[in-house]
Amino acid sequence: MTNSRFSPRIAHRPLATTLLFAAIPAFAARASEPGVHVVVTPERMVEPGGPHVTRDFNGTLPTTENLTLKLNTDLGSVRILPLKPGTAPVVRYSVHIETDARGAAAAQLLDRYALSARNMPAGAEITGFLPQLSRGNGAQFWVHFEITVPASYSLDVTTGAGDIQTLDVGGTATLVTEGGNIVGGKIGTNFSAGQYRQRGGASRLVGKLETQGGHIQIEDVAGDLTAFTAGGHINTGYISGEANLQSGGGHIRSAGIGGKAELATEGGNITVGRAAKVVTVKTGGGQIDFGEVHGSVRAQTGGGGIRVLYVAGPMDVESSGGSICLTRVSGSVRAATDSGTITAWINPANSEKRKEKESVRLPGASQLTSGDGDIVVFLPRNLAANIEAIVENGGARRIEADPALALQVARLPQGPGAVKAWTSLNGGGAVLRLKTTGGRIKLQYSDSEMALWESMWRDQSARMERELTRSALAAPVASRMNEAATPAPWPMPQVQAAPVAPSADPQPPARPEPGDVWTGNWVDRMEVRLIGGVRMDGDEFWQRIKRHTEPSYPEVARKAGIEGTVRLQVRMTQDGKIEVMKLLEGDTVLADAAIGAVKQWRGKPVWMDGKPVDVISTVTFKFKLRD
Repeated sequence: MTNSRFSPRIAHRPLATTLLFAAIPAFAARASEPGVHVVVTPERMVEPGGPHVTRDFNGTLPTTENLTLKLNTDLGSVRILPLKPGTAPVVRYSVHIETDARGAAAAQLLDRYALSARNMPAGAEITGFLPQLSRGNGAQFWVHFEITVPASYSLDVTTGAGDIQTLDVGGTATLVTEGGNIVGGKIGTNFSAGQYRQRGGASRLVGKLETQGGHIQIEDVAGDLTAFTAGGHINTGYISGEANLQSGGGHIRSAGIGGKAELATEGGNITVGRAAKVVTVKTGGGQIDFGEVHGSVRAQTGGGGIRVLYVAGPMDVESSGGSICLTRVSGSVRAATDSGTITAWINPANSEKRKEKESVRLPGASQLTSGDGDIVVFLPRNLAANIEAIVENGGARRIEADPALALQVARLPQGPGAVKAWTSLNGGGAVLRLKTTGGRIKLQYSDSEMALWESMWRDQSARMERELTRSALAAPVASRMNEAATPAPWPMPQVQAAPVAPSADPQPPARPEPGDVWTGNWVDRMEVRLIGGVRMDGDEFWQRIKRHTEPSYPEVARKAGIEGTVRLQVRMTQDGKIEVMKLLEGDTVLADAAIGAVKQWRGKPVWMDGKPVDVISTVTFKFKLRD
């Protein structure tokens, strides 16, 4: 008899120093040059000595439609807005600079700021560069660009440090920042459907987005897109052409991709709503979710789970330890995991349209392999295939099958517990091989579990919808820039998170209680500055949890035989709430249960340097169906 249980544990603190320096944007090196201190945040800071000294530059350049704005600055947040419909084509620019220097020094700094704006054959060119300050000056400097261009314009924007925000871009967009977020609307609205392909079938690069540390959020792209961030999230709408999306550790989410796609992240989750052609994805340890893929899929994760709704072509998926759930296998498949459960519903293309007695076939040989996990396969009764099932440890009792399958079983010479079962269905066909080292193999006809299939399909569809509507940056572009033609008062606001509803939970105390003070070293203080909190090892974090709720084993997962490990990166906020930052490992059905429980936890706030700070740690749950 099996039982359902889980056991939580807290992971120990990773070595932070190396990762910390890797997370510092490239512009930090410039900030350490003699006499230069670059501050990226555009917020106005008023110090006891008085308000900042500011200066504004404004100008207008005549232009024509379908040209390019080229902007190059070594520092500055950039906002690009479209002209109102019917307005004569011009480029209007407004540059706001300010410094915390005083007196004559402030005037000298502002006088030496180098700003150039001119017409070029290809369009308008604007450049801005900081003055070279003397050693030991220590002044801080802020720069903000707001530029209005014709809606048909293309953009070529480079800033050394700062956010880039745009609405819809008529032409192509190259947006590069060394340390900010990139937030935009649609790219390539001038191009009609299919126009992103040049003569001869060569692809056209419509969007190129790059940041060394921020998030990237963009809507639909009428052509090919390349996007890179050293550590933030990437969120896109529908990409008509090919997609090459790379992150150093954040999540990647795309509503859809019309061409070939390559997506990779060092540790975040990857979600693709739909894809028309070949999709290759790789994550160092996150979850992988696919909706509908009408081409082929190759997916690899270092530890998270893989869930796929439907793939028409060949599928090759691999996880180092997570579970794999394939809701509809239409083509040949190879799936492998070291220790997770594999659940697969075999449903060849058009099988639902076939007559009940007409056989259906997979187009090629398929193989499902798990180290210590179970393999659960649901088969249509009219499938023509040869089935081979191998269990290396545990003997014949580890293979369960519907009696109508008429499996033949024999021992293998590899060991006393090694067995093989096989059968030929409806005259035979492509081979479906199943192999587990220490788990179980279960074979059932799918019509006996249609309620379970429908439940899993709904669950995965709902999860896909949630994932694709979730954004690293809270509000849609249009709502953040709804006054597109009206210059905003300086300074420009940073991209802010969505407001959080008031909570009935108690607020943090006005002063720390005994034992709440975190002494902290320079690494901890740097972490607070860069990631908004301090990392705490598992034992200390668990001691600070005052109230915790244990997750229930999901009924859908229990029926489908899904078990495994769920690992979450969590943040305890200054009021003691626990927020889930990232799913690091685990099947999504199990993860939803773990996340729901963790959100109800409460902990004791931590204080450092006289104020409460967030705490970041990792929580691990082990869901097991049996001892």
